[in-house]
Amino acid sequence: MLEHEWSRWVPRLGVAGARPGGSAALRHEVTESWARSLSSVDPGRDSAPITDGGPVHQRWTSSPLYRPVSGLAAELRSIAEDAGFVTAVTDESGTILWTCGGPTMRRRAERVNFAPGGRWDEQAMGTNALSLALRTGRPSSVFSAEHLVSALHGWVCYCAPVHGPDGRVLGVLDLSTTWDRSHPLAMSTVRTLVSTIEARLATEQPRSGRIRLTCLGAEHAAQAVQTAQEGLEGRHLPLRPRQLEILTLLALEPGGFSPERLRAALYGDRPVTASTFKAEISHLRRALAGGISPRRYALTIPVSCDAADVLRALEQGDTDTALRLYGGPLLPRSEAPGIEEWRTRLEVAVREAVLASTRPEDALRYGERAPYDAEIHEHALRLLGPHDTRRAIAQGRLITARRD
Repeated sequence: MLEHEWSRWVPRLGVAGARPGGSAALRHEVTESWARSLSSVDPGRDSAPITDGGPVHQRWTSSPLYRPVSGLAAELRSIAEDAGFVTAVTDESGTILWTCGGPTMRRRAERVNFAPGGRWDEQAMGTNALSLALRTGRPSSVFSAEHLVSALHGWVCYCAPVHGPDGRVLGVLDLSTTWDRSHPLAMSTVRTLVSTIEARLATEQPRSGRIRLTCLGAEHAAQAVQTAQEGLEGRHLPLRPRQLEILTLLALEPGGFSPERLRAALYGDRPVTASTFKAEISHLRRALAGGISPRRYALTIPVSCDAADVLRALEQGDTDTALRLYGGPLLPRSEAPGIEEWRTRLEVAVREAVLASTRPEDALRYGERAPYDAEIHEHALRLLGPHDTRRAIAQGRLITARRD
């Protein structure tokens, strides 16, 4: 659609579209946004597109907004549920990373993909409060038919950008509800919450760079841990095997460990002194620039882990991604009871997902790593058509597995 045609799409604001106590005419910033948006957005679309990056859990836990928003999560949920709103946080691109609210409002929001992974920038979803706040760097509200997309005409959104200590916009905080539940205090509430988040960002200690753990199939600590901090791209953290085990356990259990439970997960019944255990924790904390909380041990910096990514893919029913990420057993040389438990849990989960899959590709791919698993090869043969040339691969593996 050509931009000069935008004017014929401007809605005639009726009772549902008129702002409470205001004029039915569209504001200048809204009409400008409509003019920009109509070259890329169909007003008749029914929901926001999904971000190209797929699931956003890792992006959320790695976001600078994750910690300050998590600290306010209980308050945000209470506000959203009591007032009948949905609360959302986006990144700087307009992709929603986190939402909360009562079940009814969240279901309504999910119908238009106002949910994690939904893209709400102007190019993707046209005129809305999130896209205006990102574009202008100022708080914004969009009411009913001010939205470009007609599927949003039943909504009102109040939004404010969140600025980092350096002034950069990190994302937005949004409160949305149906237009008939609009409230004059909603915008001031958003502003207050954003001020709190920005204050917490300003007082946080500088964090170390993002850390990537590749623990599946890793034989040595030097192979498993890489930083992704600017200027340190691709370097390895100097960790001993025991410290790698601790880091892996903390990455797999974001809720953290009591000292007693973590010690048992590392050493089991072995007679290891408390000073030895604390020394390992201290060394890892120094390597992470203080990235482990005291008393209850938990990570306070973003750490991504391939094992956690596999589990997340399986939870979402994405067996193909899980198999692509599954590089082998978790820290195969480790004898730490906690690692052994997670290793078994992962192996069982991946194998069961393969056996439940109706795609022969999944069984064939997993069969490469499990040459002696006859059940997997039999499953592959059941899924492959009688004239599929890949049957020879599965048949050969099955013969070898039965022979041994």
